Amino acid sequence: MDESAAILTPVFTAGQIARRVAELGSEINAAYGQEPLLAICVLKGAFMFFSDLARHIENPGLELDFVRLASYGMNSKSSKHIIFSKDIELDILGKNVLIVEDIVDSGHTMKFLIDQLGARKPKSVAVAALVDKKERREADLEVAFAGFCLPAGFIVGYGMDYAEHFRNLPEICELQMPSEGHF
Repeated sequence: MDESAAILTPVFTAGQIARRVAELGSEINAAYGQEPLLAICVLKGAFMFFSDLARHIENPGLELDFVRLASYGMNSKSSKHIIFSKDIELDILGKNVLIVEDIVDSGHTMKFLIDQLGARKPKSVAVAALVDKKERREADLEVAFAGFCLPAGFIVGYGMDYAEHFRNLPEICELQMPSEGHF
């Protein structure tokens, strides 16, 4: 991939992201109060969002864990083949679980994870996503805490990537490759 040929169009600035993440933290605080909460980061894309969001959750019983799933590989479109390469380490039996994801579009990956975790009998499972592309949803699921809604476009930055590139951008940008047009 020739990164220099990429066309990046800002969609959400670093300031907009910071404000919205703080608001999401307040929404989560209001929803769970002081009830114990286990937040699970979906690696790799959600790591920046997860880190920033966790600092806004004012819950002394907050536990953090990580899972790694993949459905994109080196492509720009999600496949329905999901790779579960890292499981959580903490027991979720009877706990409130908050899955923290970078983007939910078709919903297949998130539905798979919700089903996997639900079988372990948590008290509740909810999803916080930085970007919700609900217009593209194919699986039946709800994003309880959505940062931004976006109808279309392939986005990168703030942890999100294309073939492992662009994760380090402080803002979220739509990516176009001149030879490929829009994703």
